[in-house]
Amino acid sequence: MSQFTTLRYNMTDLKKIALDARELEHPKPLELAMKALRELDQENYFYMIHRKNPIPLLDLASEQNFQVLNKEDEAGNWHILIAKTHDIDLAAFVTDNPDKE
Repeated sequence: MSQFTTLRYNMTDLKKIALDARELEHPKPLELAMKALRELDQENYFYMIHRKNPIPLLDLASEQNFQVLNKEDEAGNWHILIAKTHDIDLAAFVTDNPDKE
């Protein structure tokens, strides 16, 4: 079974590559996130939920000119959204349950 879940988002034609990293131990979240970034194109985006704000991932994605959004929710979980395209508002994609459409 894949660590990633790919869903089609109803609001756009973008596909979501989702990763729930809250229960994963270092360095697995970064390894899986970097694999997902290599799969990104203009038709998808990466959505990770994590118990920490993954600064190294955010830095790497920014250095590669990805659009990045990181937001902490009320429960202390971090929602990290990364896209290759800069033509979308990633904030519109933040959800309480990133594994669902």
